[in-house]
Amino acid sequence: MMSNTLSQIPLFHSLGEATIKAYDGRVRWARFEENELVVDYDDNSNDVYFLLSGKVRVLYRTITGKEVILAELGGGQFFGELSAIDGVGRSANVTALNRSQMCIISGPIFMELITTNASVCRQILTLLASRVRALNTKLAEHSFLQTKHRLYAELIRLSQPRAGHSGQRVLSPPPFHHDLAARIGCRREAVSRELSALEKEGLVAKTRGALALVNPEELNKRISAALAD
Repeated sequence: MMSNTLSQIPLFHSLGEATIKAYDGRVRWARFEENELVVDYDDNSNDVYFLLSGKVRVLYRTITGKEVILAELGGGQFFGELSAIDGVGRSANVTALNRSQMCIISGPIFMELITTNASVCRQILTLLASRVRALNTKLAEHSFLQTKHRLYAELIRLSQPRAGHSGQRVLSPPPFHHDLAARIGCRREAVSRELSALEKEGLVAKTRGALALVNPEELNKRISAALAD
């Protein structure tokens, strides 16, 4: 069985063997079970977590108890870097969606890695830029789009091309309605209503173990028209 090493983490593939060995003894490895809390909101910890396997959900909870799903991350991805960079408490909580294996790097060691290795630093900056762009897109959607158009956009984001069906996309497994609601900031009933309307129009279809977007081009047209109004 292969021992755990930073060479398993995509972010560190550019590091030399000697550097990898030097840091391997300075990090921790841990397993988290399904539904186990990994990081809680407002924690003062500054560790950075790298997923080797499994999946986690990043969730923001308002003071009124409302929840917004910020992201779901899988193998090769990481989280917690903001607290390592600025020293501020956690801005969201992270829960394992299934059994997950992670490498945990303390904030100071993470900062040492990115400040002494230009390629790692560049990758971090690129990732942060992409996250800012994604947040800008979501902010614009929440500012200018109705619930149904936000739902169309989220369905397209979560989908993949549907094999054997040119132009179609698919979400597999199909998302729970309450999860979609938490992603776009509305009630579950609103998601159920809009999905039923799309199904009646023939724009989405339920298949075995999936939700198919039969005409994503039409959904994109509706989003564009709403933004233009």
